[in-house]
Amino acid sequence: MPNRLADEASLYLRQHADNPVDWWPWCDEAFAEARDRDVPVLLSVGYSSCHWCHVMAHESFEDPTTAGTVNADFVPVKVDREERPDVDALYMQATLSMTGQGGWPMTVFLTPTGEPFWAGTYFPPEPRHGMPSFLQILDGVTEAWRERRGEVMEQAGMLARGIQQQNAVTPVSGPRGREVIGEALAAMDERYDMVNGGFGGAPKFPPSVALDFLLRRAWADPADANARGMAAGTLRAMAAGGVFDQIGGGFHRYAVDAIWLVPHFEKMLYDNALLLGDYALGARVLDDPAHAATAEAIAGYLLREMRVDGGAFAAAQDADSPGGEGAFFTWTPDEITAVLDPADAEGALARFGVTDRGNFEGRTILHVADPTHDVTAAACNRLLTARGTRPAPDRDDKVIASWNGLAIGALATAGGMLDRPEWVDAARAAARFVLEEMVVDDRLMRVHAHGRARHLGTLDDHADLADGLLALYARDFNPDWLLAARALADAIITLFAAPEGGFFLAGSDAPALVARTRNLEDHPTPSGNAQAAWMMARLHLLTGDTRYARAAEGAVALVTGSVASWPHAFGRALATIDLLTSPPMEVAISGPLDDPATHVLVSAAQGAVGPYAVIAAGDPADARAVTAAPLLANRPLVHGLPTAYVCSGFACRAPLTDADALASTIAAT
Repeated sequence: MPNRLADEASLYLRQHADNPVDWWPWCDEAFAEARDRDVPVLLSVGYSSCHWCHVMAHESFEDPTTAGTVNADFVPVKVDREERPDVDALYMQATLSMTGQGGWPMTVFLTPTGEPFWAGTYFPPEPRHGMPSFLQILDGVTEAWRERRGEVMEQAGMLARGIQQQNAVTPVSGPRGREVIGEALAAMDERYDMVNGGFGGAPKFPPSVALDFLLRRAWADPADANARGMAAGTLRAMAAGGVFDQIGGGFHRYAVDAIWLVPHFEKMLYDNALLLGDYALGARVLDDPAHAATAEAIAGYLLREMRVDGGAFAAAQDADSPGGEGAFFTWTPDEITAVLDPADAEGALARFGVTDRGNFEGRTILHVADPTHDVTAAACNRLLTARGTRPAPDRDDKVIASWNGLAIGALATAGGMLDRPEWVDAARAAARFVLEEMVVDDRLMRVHAHGRARHLGTLDDHADLADGLLALYARDFNPDWLLAARALADAIITLFAAPEGGFFLAGSDAPALVARTRNLEDHPTPSGNAQAAWMMARLHLLTGDTRYARAAEGAVALVTGSVASWPHAFGRALATIDLLTSPPMEVAISGPLDDPATHVLVSAAQGAVGPYAVIAAGDPADARAVTAAPLLANRPLVHGLPTAYVCSGFACRAPLTDADALASTIAAT
């Protein structure tokens, strides 16, 4: 008989609807049931594209014997971490505190009031490699709950207090300026993998947010060879590896090795959004057309395979398919030669390293083994078409506000940099969907699935969406995007701000948990705290509103003492510090947006500004444009011509109507 998950919007929860485990979704009623029965809560957290989540489900949650033990001795609660990042963050902190490592599936045992007292991740059905079986874990927890309740409650109380203390962060006292940037770059250089790119060894995750910082630093200071070299080497290595889908575009979530060859095969929207931005920025800063080609492939994947009805983007594609893990993406020589003519097949086999032996369970993960061989676009398309006949991985169609915000920003920015207006159009469609379908009673929601929005939006949802809207404004200067971004920033200050500075993950209107957590590090998406600061620092330049500057400074003060110790986990904070400690530059362009002369000035400004400048454009007679961007206020046209003002802290140089003079003035400022 189906459990309570059959009608849930989450694909991950519905995947467990037919388990013999009597799952509850996260709700007050589940904890009331645990109190009534005087049993612990078994919390299982995962997500739809998680390979080991599926493994544990098949081995344990679909097993009647295991399910009988779970149902008899616990109230089992299943949570989709992508729907409830606040729940996930809280109990991941507990898991890390107890075990020293985290991951998904996450398995946590709670008191009926929600305090964690024991935790782990994946457990096998039989003892294996020093790990106890899941049934042994269940029996041990049950015995402790029944026979040593006092110890359990003491442990739970200590953990709850410890988590609360972890989230009571003290800002760095006193200013720390640009020396932080130099210290962080030096530390990144020490950890950089000179051979394979990236940082550290296996497993290797694309350092998307750190790459953005490195590229901006190389843009701001072309003489910084270290920042340029780390960014260039990592971008090249990832694009040549199996972690990049060589024929379908898009990146898999991470590589299990140090050389970017063997991926964990799921594809996440957030990875591909962030990497699209990185490769487009790399094409501009490093002047490398190969990075533009990778950006084209990522955007093609997103637009072809990840858009849902209405124009927003799905969350993820699964690692597994009916043919087994990786079967959809890997090849044998015979499969290549069956699709391509002999000449194309010879080139593809050589370039992608396809051999009879293979590099993954007798099959080959395509990678650039021999770059001297080319594969034509037509040949790649034939391979892609042939692959499309295979049983495909599932796609999780839920729309997550945060991740769509990242996609909106990446498509808008990359579309502008690489002159792909259709990408900007796609960003607009996604933005309209989120703003029209995912705001309920003036409150942004996190998830849209099965025709409705649900779950209160977190800090990340507000910050990532606002950042994406700022990127859209920077492309078309529609004041609606900027006004919506300002409303989201104001909501962050109202709902998420902490008294000592920075922001909590969940809003003050969210149901209370054991502790209110913060998200200070990038992993792998930008930290909500840093993304909010990054977005507000730029809003301050456009609006002059000092609330945004104070909020940004307070947020980065929480991590200024940590960024140099683990810099590639603080890429967005470092970019924000770089922005806040650089001389400000604002460019106001007054003129009707449908006047070609306005566009000439805009293009000149976009081509000349550095990585931390902002541009506002619009007719100064348009009250809505000026309300959205007060930088445009009191910036009249000169002799009726569209006019540009190069400003710093709202103090502007003499007005300019000539595009060449504008570019020269920006370069000299």
